[in-house]
Order: sequence, then structure tokens, then C-alpha cells
Amino acid sequence: MNLRPVFYIFGILLCALSISMLIPMLVDIYYMNNDWKVFLLCSFITGFFGGLMVLTTSSDDMQLTTKQGFMMISICWIGLSLFSALPFWLSALDISLTDAVFESVSGITTTGATALTGLETLPKGILIWRAVLQWLGGIGIIIMALSVLPFLKIGGMQLFQTELSESEKGTPRARTFASAIGLIYIFLTFICMVCYHLAGMNYFDSAAHAMTTIATGGYATYDTSFFHYESAAPLIVGCIFMVVGGVPFVLLLKAFKGNLRPLLRDQQVKWFLITFTIAALICTIVLTFQHDAPLGASLLHSFFNVISVITGTGYASADYGQWGSTVVCLIMFLTFMGACAGSTSCGIKIFRFQVLAATVRVQVKKLLYPNGVFIPQFAGKPLPKDVPSAVMSFFFLYIISFAILSMALSFVGLDFITAISGAATSISNVGPGLGDIIGPSGNFQSLPDSAKWILCTGMILGRLEIFTIIVMLSPYFWRK
Repeated sequence: MNLRPVFYIFGILLCALSISMLIPMLVDIYYMNNDWKVFLLCSFITGFFGGLMVLTTSSDDMQLTTKQGFMMISICWIGLSLFSALPFWLSALDISLTDAVFESVSGITTTGATALTGLETLPKGILIWRAVLQWLGGIGIIIMALSVLPFLKIGGMQLFQTELSESEKGTPRARTFASAIGLIYIFLTFICMVCYHLAGMNYFDSAAHAMTTIATGGYATYDTSFFHYESAAPLIVGCIFMVVGGVPFVLLLKAFKGNLRPLLRDQQVKWFLITFTIAALICTIVLTFQHDAPLGASLLHSFFNVISVITGTGYASADYGQWGSTVVCLIMFLTFMGACAGSTSCGIKIFRFQVLAATVRVQVKKLLYPNGVFIPQFAGKPLPKDVPSAVMSFFFLYIISFAILSMALSFVGLDFITAISGAATSISNVGPGLGDIIGPSGNFQSLPDSAKWILCTGMILGRLEIFTIIVMLSPYFWRK
């Protein structure tokens, strides 16, 4: 297999990562923290290897085959995670390599699970580096979901293959398309930052939270996440921009160009909005009638935490693990569900539930009318024959992967709730789990190193849609 195009792309991404390390370096210089030297060193190391790869693998033929596409995604995400861990490991944090890699993987996969404590006292450069990692991971997954995954036909993503090849006016192609998405991503981040600042956050917190909100990542600058804010304004801003991060960015692109109809009529977006609204109202009813909470506060915290979970952001404004078994079961389901394809969120994603529902509906009709001809549809169009089987295969692999991760975490000593919710939150890239240890009020610092490596595996699996990793374990992949 010719890996030159793969390592060429990886080299370019390493160079971009190297440049991004200068941001926390400048922040540390501004706040007079000596860790700026660490970021400068890490930037040099990362840039050196990136530049070396670009120079040694440059070629006129840079067309990617299917096998090269699978290799490129896996190598880039795993490799970037390792290089991103260098500042955590070499800084004054004095943490282990395991914790450094865990923090890095959690950041770049936009999971938001953290092994760091005392965030309020950490150097500002480290805090902004965590935010930058999630911001980069967010834009990375958008481009991957709209360009690479449809090409590889992973888990039904071929449904969105036409997004990059539409000839209609106003929809750019390939490189121009990626640039337009990037500009919208930057613009929304800036608007989110301004709104957070107007809501009462200082400039640093508003910048850090804006990056992790649009990326639906969830890294906060305080151990208590959004518990820290007594005002409702930051929570309202968070709700709005987490929803924005959870809708397809290709529809946002069309909306910015003046065509709102696709965004307003998209069935995936409608299911997303209806789902989190119903879930939030259920939580509100439970809080109001079972816990005697004020209606206004119940609505605010219900919507904030439900949106945070379904989009995979992982912020928390309350310990929803204490809201009763009904809410815990609902939160567990939303953890798996995820938001829309083509957004920064992860999980199974809404469109796969829609495809599954359409397939089940057709099967029921065939049982009632054996001689009838029924074709499952998605967004008013017949589904390609290979999509239902691809989606059901994805569901099967997702469940099997979740079960293996749960058993592995139990095997290394985690209790049932921690193991189950830890597996769910890692493969769905949500962040906090359930229980006293890794719940909204806790973190992952106290877990054994073996559990953290298992969780890192789950985070990579979930972010890369499982098939990307699984397919390379097959002997057929390595045959000519």
C-alpha cells in the first residue's frame, strides 16, 4: 500500500497543530507563566516531524484510495492525539503519561472527560490548550463527516455523499466548501464568545468556553463546570450554541448564504429539536413534581443538561444523577443517541435512528401485506439498498463495542455504574458519566491507568465511527 498521501496529509496536520501550540504559548507569556517554553519546545518538535513528513512524501499523485482513506483517518487522529499530549506531559502539571494522553485524546475527540483537578489554579496556557484541542477536533470531525466518511460509506454516511458534489448555486465544492465551513465555524465561535462575555464571563473564560461549546466538547475552566455560574445568562447562551453545534454545518452554510429552507425543513434537525425538547420537559416534570424545584430553574437546568448530553458537549449545571431513576435512564439513552450527522457531535446520530425507524416501518407493512412492495425512505427519498444494512451493522458494532468496553472496565476494578456509564460516555464522546466517581460532580482522575487507556480506546472508536478502526483489524484489509 502506498502510504505517501497518508503521511503527507498527516504531516500537514502536524504543522497546523504546531502552529496552534503558539496560542497557549502567547497566553502563558501574557500571564507570565514559564510553561510558554514548554509550548515553544512542543511546537518545534511537532513542526519538525510534520515538516519532515511533508517534504519526504510530497508527490504529484495525491489521490486517496479507500484503503488509504481508512489508514489516513486512523493515523491522523491517533497521531495527533499523541503529539497533543506533549504539552500536558512536559508542563508544570507533573502528571503521568497516561493522564497526559487521556486528556489529549479526550480533547481532540471532543469528549470532555478530564483527569485534571483544580482547574481554577492551572496555568492559563494549559486551560486554553484544552479548549484549542477541542476546537480543532470539532472542525476536524465536520470536514471528515462531510468529505471522507461518505466516500468510505461508513455506517450509512453515504447518504450525505452528494453534499460535496451538488451543482446548485451557492454550494461550493471540495476545498472551497471546506474553507466556507471553516469561516462559519470561526464566525460562530466569535459570536459565542461575545455572547458569553455579555452574559457575565470574563474575556478568558468566554473565549475558552466559546471554543468548547461550538465544538460540543465541554472542557470548562472550573472543576464545577457550569455549576460555577449562578446567573441564568451563561446557561442560556450555552443552550443556544450547543444546539447550533449539533446541527449539520452544511445546512448552516446554506442558511448563511440566504437559503433557510433546507435548515427549516430538514427531517434530521426536526427530530433533533423534538427529541431534546421532549426529554427536557420530562426532566422538568420530574424536578418540579418529585423534587419540588421551582419551575423556572427546573426548565433551565433540564434544557441545559439534556442539550449538553444529546450533543455530546458534557457541560453540567447540576448533578442530574441525583434527579431520580427516570432521568438517569433518559440521560443514558440520550448519551447514545447524539445529534445530527455533519455536526461536531458524536454518538449514534439522529439519522441512523430515522433509517432504522423507516426500515422497521417497511418490515411491519410487509408482514401485514406480504405481496406489497414497500421501500424505506429518508427525507422523502428512497433509501439506497446498501444503507439500511450499513446502519444496522453500525448499531450492532456499537452495542458490541459498548459491551466489550463495559466488561473491560469492570475487569480492571470499576463498579457497575462507573463501568457502564464510562463505556457509554467514552464511545459516545459525551464526557461525564454517572455515579459519584465520574458523574457530573466528579472526574476521571481517580481511575486506574488501565481504565484510562480503555476509555481512550473507546473515545477513538466512537469518534472514528467504529468501522474505521474495525475494518483495519480484518486480514482482508491488508491483502493486495
